[in-house]
Parts: sequence; structure tokens; C-alpha cells
Amino acid sequence: MQCLPRSWWFGFVGAFGMAAPLHAAAETPATQPVPSCCQASASRGAFLPAAPPDAVPQPDHAVTKPKALEPGDTIMFVAPAGELIEDRVMLARQRLEAMGFNVVLPDGLFRRTAYLAGPDEVRAAELMAAFTDPDVDAVFPGTGGYGATRILDLLDFDSIAANPKVFIGFSDITALHQAIHQRTGLVTFHSPNPQWGLGSDNGFHPLAEKYFWRTLLASSYEQDGKRGEEGKGFAYEFGGYEDVAELETIAPGKATGRMIGGNLSLLAATMGTPFEIETEGRVLFMEDVREAPYRVDRMLQQLESAGKLDNLAGAVIGYFTRAEPDDDEGKDTWDVDDVIRQYFADRNYPVLGRVPVGHVRWNTTFPVGGLVEVDADAKTLRLVEDPVTLPGRVPR
Repeated sequence: MQCLPRSWWFGFVGAFGMAAPLHAAAETPATQPVPSCCQASASRGAFLPAAPPDAVPQPDHAVTKPKALEPGDTIMFVAPAGELIEDRVMLARQRLEAMGFNVVLPDGLFRRTAYLAGPDEVRAAELMAAFTDPDVDAVFPGTGGYGATRILDLLDFDSIAANPKVFIGFSDITALHQAIHQRTGLVTFHSPNPQWGLGSDNGFHPLAEKYFWRTLLASSYEQDGKRGEEGKGFAYEFGGYEDVAELETIAPGKATGRMIGGNLSLLAATMGTPFEIETEGRVLFMEDVREAPYRVDRMLQQLESAGKLDNLAGAVIGYFTRAEPDDDEGKDTWDVDDVIRQYFADRNYPVLGRVPVGHVRWNTTFPVGGLVEVDADAKTLRLVEDPVTLPGRVPR
């Protein structure tokens, strides 16, 4: 595995964890030795330039879809960001093994260095080992938290591209979704994770469970027990759950594009770096947790000033949980919904709100790089094509 030099500007990102409905604390056992192959080398906001001179735009890679999962496949848990909660991770392993999957836990998975799951070089090497191991079919980060941006310039994206696999996660893992998809073309999955969902005390919320497996499991793409021609995706159905709100039309219209996005703080944190988000012609989705309205405003203005909101195909606004104004803001202030409408209500592309994605129990799985149709008038979201490949499928 080739390891690249460290860069000083990857150390500053917000910390995340889980939240209550409508808007997770950063998780923080012993330091592991650093592999020899990865020794480290050392008005509404201000305009931020789109990229520094050395941030050369990356080529638009052809989309690569990973193989859907089947019982008997091997899933490796990794810790590329924050420290893991062992009880939850082991419960997630138990539940996956009961479904027939093999689950591998690398040595030192529960290590800790301050608020990180070990040194940057160790976390990067562990993630690369999961992708390059031919016996591993899927890579499941145990949690988000903090630290993913610190390892981006240590990853070998050519090796990841040569070994496409199911890759999941949310929150801080947004940085990895964004970098991996944009550098390799691999479709990844913004989804619940072993610590928050698979390993939660009561398991998945029914909606989160439905679309986690609908998206990832090979059998969910079969018709009448057979694998026919390549499918045309599926429509998300969010109704029928008492604790899930109805979708909202923020700006009207209908459009198709490939999904990109995730946690807003991470989208903003990568601006001005070689890994900043590429939004033109895309359907941008976003969510966040524990960010007061003025901070959401500042991050959206950063994207706006950089032109990242101008040429979207559409936008999908998820949940901004625990987003109450700070105590010193007073009662006469905007809430997050007010801020979001200021940036999106007058767009000439469809914008769909209150979509169940984010730091909530009903966190729906979305394919980063998947082709979707957003219809803000009908309040619907549909995958236009399957985001995975199936062994034995007849190509169209």
C-alpha cells in the first residue's frame, strides 16, 4: 500500500455522534504501533476560494458499482474516525452473523488515541487493508465521530478503485464517501453503521432497516426468486411511520442526477482542499447535528460563495437535529428551517425537505453516486438505477 505525505490542513472538523428526532457526541482503548509502510511525514459569511492552487480538479470517473451482499459474504469492521463502543459493535457483529455473514474484526479495533480510534496512520492502514483484502466483501466503519479528514491524504485511491466493495457509514464518514466516490467513481452508501443502527439496543428503526437491506442485499433485487435483467432501482416510500414527518416541497420541480453529500459540516470542512465536493449536475443531500442556526447559515454561505449551490440538479434536505439557537442568541432569531429556506426556496431546481436522513433513528440509506430522481412537486425520491451489481445478472 502506498501512503502519501501528511498535509497540515486536515485537522479541523466538527465532531458528531447520534441524536434525537429533528436535528451524538464525538466518541473518544490503547495506541497501536504505526505500520512501517505508513510512517507520517510531517453578509451571510465570507467568500472562500473554491480551491488552493495545488487542488487540481479530479477527472470525472466512470461510476463503479460494488457487488450486493449475500449471506456467506465477509464484512470487515474498521475504525477510521472516532473510538468505538465495544458493546454496541459486538452486538452488531452478533446480529450480522445471525443473518449468515462472516464478520472480521481487525486487531486493535477498539484502540484509542485521545478522541480518535488510534493514530492517523494506523486508521488509514486498517481501512486500506480492508479494501485490499480479497476475502473481504464489504467495509463497515464502526462509527463516525471525528478524524476521517485527517486520513484522506494517506489513502491509496488507485487501490480502492481496483477493489470495489460495499462501503457504508454517515456523519464524519461523509469525508470518506466524498473522497472515495470522487477519486474512484465507486458508489458508496450513506447509512446507519454498526454502532448506531446495527448495534443499537433496540436495533434498527423499521424505516432505516428497510432501506439498509433494500439497498445492500442481493436478494432484495430478485423478482420471483430470480435475478433478471439489470434493474431500474426503486422508489423510496417514507409514509406509514408515526415518528417520521411528511416530506416538504421547498422549491418545486423534478430532476435526475447522481447523489452527493452527507453531513454539512464535513462538506464545508473539505472546501478549499483537493477533496472538496463536486456538485455540478448532482442531487445534493445534507444533514447535521448540534449545529446552531447561525453555524448552519455560515456553512451554507460557504458553499454558496464557492458556487456549490448554483448548478445542482436538485437538493434533498435531511434532518438538522439538536439545532437549537445558542443561549446568547435570544428568542427573536431564526431557526434552521428559516435558514435553509433562505438558501433554497428560490432555486430553479427541485428541493425536497424533511427527508429522513441524518442523526436520527430513521436514517435512510442513500447511495453516494447513485442515480436518483427527485420530484419536489409529488414529494417523491426514486433510484433510477440499481446502485449495486449482482452475480449472475443478465446485463441490459
